[in-house]
Amino acid sequence: MTMDPAKGARWYVISLRPRGEHAALRRAAARRGAGLIALSPWVLQDRGDDAVRDALRLALEAPRVVVTSPAAVRAAARLQPLLARPGQAWFAVGAASAAALRRCGIDAVSAPARMDSEGLLALPGLQHIDGDALGLITAPGGRGTLTPALLARGAQIRRADVYARVLVAPSARSMAAVRALAGPAVLALTSEQALQHVLSSVPNDVAATLRAASVVAASQRLADIARGCGFHGAIVIAAGPRPRDLFGALDAAALAGPDRTGPARPFR
Repeated sequence: MTMDPAKGARWYVISLRPRGEHAALRRAAARRGAGLIALSPWVLQDRGDDAVRDALRLALEAPRVVVTSPAAVRAAARLQPLLARPGQAWFAVGAASAAALRRCGIDAVSAPARMDSEGLLALPGLQHIDGDALGLITAPGGRGTLTPALLARGAQIRRADVYARVLVAPSARSMAAVRALAGPAVLALTSEQALQHVLSSVPNDVAATLRAASVVAASQRLADIARGCGFHGAIVIAAGPRPRDLFGALDAAALAGPDRTGPARPFR
């Protein structure tokens, strides 16, 4: 379903996750009496042609391997088993990606507390690369600061784009749900590209409603981007992009909780 009104929902979470990836956020919202409106900017599609398989094989032979999302882990594992080589170091951009690697058998994974490209680049194991090969398992687009920073540190990047984000327009049903909002709304912001695509894809009235919503952003950078895009409601910064991070920030700011009727007060 595009919208889960929770029949009598007291407030709403607007999700910009990929199509089919809203379940965890929906469950977390429902536990707090919220409905969920899904405005998916894209659908994830595996890539598996011979060139991608060859690129992945080379990436997995590098002494350092970086994965940028759980989707990258899943797509890579469907192409070939993921095995840690002796002396090989594995890095993940966040806790969810690290957990996905562990489920595939990669037990030793370094992941930052700050779950974004800047946090990843601060990890000790990525400071002095000095001409070594580095496998990057990812998708085209996104995380635009990561590759230039690694190249500047001397990495010889072996990139494997194992899945793709295929842009889709928000559905008419999703936009109708935004127009029919019957209570306060909080937009869950975890991706700059997702936000930009949705804002450019919806009619002006829907965009105006979105910009009036409160925002829970997965980083300070995303909070700043939201302000730059014209969001003028309350904005709170979460510790990361996971549902528990987003709702933890809302709870701490007294915006959401099982005993509340929705966003309670403005905050900065």
